[in-house]
Amino acid sequence: MAFPSDWLVPDWPVPAGVRAVFTTRGGGVSAPPFDSFNLGDHVRDDPVAVLANRRRLKDVCCARPVFLSQVHGLKVASIDAKTPDGTEADACLTARAGVVCTVMVADCLPVLWCLPDGSAVAASHAGWRGLAGQGGHGVLEATFQAFMAPSSPEVAPLVWLGPCIGPKAFEVGAEVRDAFVAVDNEAACCFEALPAEGKFLADLPALARRRLRAMGVTKIFGNDGSDAWCTVTQSSRFFSHRRDAARLGSTGRMAACVWKA
Repeated sequence: MAFPSDWLVPDWPVPAGVRAVFTTRGGGVSAPPFDSFNLGDHVRDDPVAVLANRRRLKDVCCARPVFLSQVHGLKVASIDAKTPDGTEADACLTARAGVVCTVMVADCLPVLWCLPDGSAVAASHAGWRGLAGQGGHGVLEATFQAFMAPSSPEVAPLVWLGPCIGPKAFEVGAEVRDAFVAVDNEAACCFEALPAEGKFLADLPALARRRLRAMGVTKIFGNDGSDAWCTVTQSSRFFSHRRDAARLGSTGRMAACVWKA
């Protein structure tokens, strides 16, 4: 089966045996406000529709996606074909074929990883809390450490950043800015002060790029912070918790997937 036409296929130079995709709203069976390819089973959507959408994803990937229970934390799960859905983690990795590293998002930043030789792949769910972490150690640092453990430390992975809430839409308080600037003073460039005191616009993909480069990861592809990648403003293509949850009561979830075929 082919991917629906508006799903995103990452443009990054991974080996031939590695595949990746980012789902959008299109191609599923869920009714509004989850129309139509909602993959979240915790958002009040019809469970039958969610199951049908998840089966469709498995069919088009020709491999089994593992759906994590994401809690905005730092845990990284090593997965295989027997890993149960609902495993609590905000990142996962595998060196096995036939199992899909999957993270679900609806404004948070999805990050896909691949070793240059294609021997292993990983996926991270990076909202601002997970990205900031504690003392400069967040979900990206945790993924990097777990991902690079079995390989040569001087071989940096390839990374793709998927759609997320964009820098023109992500309004945050001073506590968010402080969490990043406390460990990286130059991260202040990723925040734009708003007229309201203590309010800023935050550039989530730019913050992620800073963290990745600090670890020696320089081959970073995908989301550059432009409008086309913004889940909030691209309402016909992407689900957005910030845009829809208060207005509609809930919103769907998309998935970023990477796997060894």
